[in-house]
Amino acid sequence: MEDHPIFREGLAHMVNSEEDLAVCGEAGDAEHALPEILRLKPNLVLVDISLPGRSGLELVKELRSRNGGLKLLVISMHDEALYADRVLRAGGDGYIMKQEDPEEIIHAIRDILAGHIYVSEEVLAGRPKVAPKRRDEPEMRRIEQLTDSELETLELLGRGRSNQEIARQLGLSATSVLAHYRRIQRKLKLRHANELLRYAVCWVENG
Repeated sequence: MEDHPIFREGLAHMVNSEEDLAVCGEAGDAEHALPEILRLKPNLVLVDISLPGRSGLELVKELRSRNGGLKLLVISMHDEALYADRVLRAGGDGYIMKQEDPEEIIHAIRDILAGHIYVSEEVLAGRPKVAPKRRDEPEMRRIEQLTDSELETLELLGRGRSNQEIARQLGLSATSVLAHYRRIQRKLKLRHANELLRYAVCWVENG
């Protein structure tokens, strides 16, 4: 499932163009996707991390708890080095970035259907495709300290959501959201709320 209709339609067309693959359903958010997945019983589900309402990570956890044999491939614009491990720990079978060639996305689908885990060779090797500059390494280590919920909070803040919207989307109280902000600031070594907001916006814009 994917919340951008144009990308979702393009992805469905690409999959349906393959003789051995077919799309049996689509959804723009987790709320509509979950009952459809349970009804249609697909062999594999493509999940975007950044869904409105419940996040893709939360949906992966829910689907894995309900159906241990369902294949789950997460597709996202976010840095694989940060998210791939979280996806696998949540119960996903693979992670691929939207920027990949269509042929590679089809390869990932087939690979997972064959019973394999799909992530890039760079992630399997434990290092990014391009070695980060030394000044970026401490920042990566800091952001990796965030919990899944804190990372989702950071993303929603960067997308311009209000405290009330973040609380509603994550199922938290307003007090818990503010506590998330404080923990995120401490872990990222940000001095004040404006710095946190700037960081969140830049992080989302840079994927």
